[in-house]
Amino acid sequence: MSETTRSVPVTAIVLTYNEEKNLRDCLNSMASWVQDIFVVDSGSTDATREIARSHGARVVEHGFDDYGTQRNWALASLPIETPWVLNIDADERVSPELRAAIEQVTANRDSPVLGYLIARRTMFMGQWIKHGGHYPVWHLRLFRTGRGRCEPRLYDQHFVVEGRVEKLSGDLIDVLTSDIATFSVRHIRWATLEAREQEERANREQQVEGRFFGGNPIQRRRRLREGYGRAPLFIRVFAYFLYRYIIRLGFLDGRAGFIFHFLQGCWYRFLVDALIYERRSAGQSR
Repeated sequence: MSETTRSVPVTAIVLTYNEEKNLRDCLNSMASWVQDIFVVDSGSTDATREIARSHGARVVEHGFDDYGTQRNWALASLPIETPWVLNIDADERVSPELRAAIEQVTANRDSPVLGYLIARRTMFMGQWIKHGGHYPVWHLRLFRTGRGRCEPRLYDQHFVVEGRVEKLSGDLIDVLTSDIATFSVRHIRWATLEAREQEERANREQQVEGRFFGGNPIQRRRRLREGYGRAPLFIRVFAYFLYRYIIRLGFLDGRAGFIFHFLQGCWYRFLVDALIYERRSAGQSR
């Protein structure tokens, strides 16, 4: 790949661990135009690193503690030479529309905007999940170098920019595994982190402030999560699922949508509450 074609002044950062099934498509969506790509790998035992190098990415090894720590280490330690940074996961792809939007905004050197919110399009079992409040979900992924950081949460962490943030057209396509076993194993791990996060509430002052009015979509969503966190265990799970599947029209996503909304919107959240209940019961029995 010639340097002349990779002209957009953006450095992409991809975190990986055994992502040989996903990484190739992720890098293919960026390799021809993003100026630089770093793959921060945490000890993969498959072909992840070889795939990264074959697509022109620079591979850096760093031990994994949690996502927030890993992302902030990458932002602080990698030799980033571009004025913009794009943070992307290995199972995500940049759509052509998003590429065009990134090219346009990064070409404007005088813009006062420091960061951009990007809509995530979830694909599950080959289907776009459009309903249930799952699209569009906005994430701050593109920002000026040195102006963004990741909040120190164990799960559901967001990037933060102190300054002007706007929305960007085009989607970041998130291709979830169609392998239910893999989906379940990942969510069991995330449920453990979420249960611990809800119980500990560590470093709250460093996280995204929840706001309904005057805030960006991330702040409004965080406010809703705070309200959910104060609701009674287990009851909130079924109330949320009914709200998402009935009121927010999740049923319109069909059979694959039902599987997704039930697993991600009910089973997963029930597991989180069960783990919280287990932690509290263990603490009371001491």
